[in-house]
Amino acid sequence: MENIFSLAGKKILVTGASSGIGRQIAITATQMGAAVIITGRNKERLQETAAMMGSGAECIIADLCNEDEVRNLVSQLPKLNGAVFCAGVVEYIPAKFINAEKLSQVFSVNFNSPVLLTQQLIKTKKIEQASSLVYISSISSLIGVPATGMYAASKAALNSFVKVIASELAGQKIRANSICPGLVKTPLLAGAAETNLSAETFTAAEKQYPLGLGEPSDVAGASVFLLSDAARWITGTALVMDGGFTLQ
Repeated sequence: MENIFSLAGKKILVTGASSGIGRQIAITATQMGAAVIITGRNKERLQETAAMMGSGAECIIADLCNEDEVRNLVSQLPKLNGAVFCAGVVEYIPAKFINAEKLSQVFSVNFNSPVLLTQQLIKTKKIEQASSLVYISSISSLIGVPATGMYAASKAALNSFVKVIASELAGQKIRANSICPGLVKTPLLAGAAETNLSAETFTAAEKQYPLGLGEPSDVAGASVFLLSDAARWITGTALVMDGGFTLQ
């Protein structure tokens, strides 16, 4: 019997694969049979991910906030059967401290980068028919968490883009979906907590998750599902993964 959850024979691009969720998605997709190409800005950490993936992993160093580097990345890619857009930054800043520079930085990474990379992939016809595009968003895009205004807005914009691109590409049977995780135990989260949130605030937040905080493997599992043929009839949706946080 055919395994519709398998990624065997598929070529998948994973951005932001240097650590955390992106790293785990690259590893899990490889374990499920995909030929995975990873990209990120940090060469050393990207090579660490490649080592975890096993032999044959392909790394391309690129800053997705730089349009020239995006074009160079795309020029090196084969025809793809899927892509997972994981690169992102988290900023916990109350509205009264927002400024134009910080706003531009957050949107550049969380919104502009995946949009412009998608544009290049489509323009250069690097996405095969019946492929799957997966964008890592956040439940912050759907609820009002204090101090997440810039981050939430950038992810909400990404969700809207995903719905539009899903509509535009449906004729080619190319699917586009976003995943909206709650708090996931990653180095990115730990860094944000250490610099912007008190330990008490972080502990209180953790207690609001009935199933506990997420692990990168949880998001990787959902990503593999959306990349696989098992999700061939799913497009334009935002999958909430929050351990029951929004049940309250």
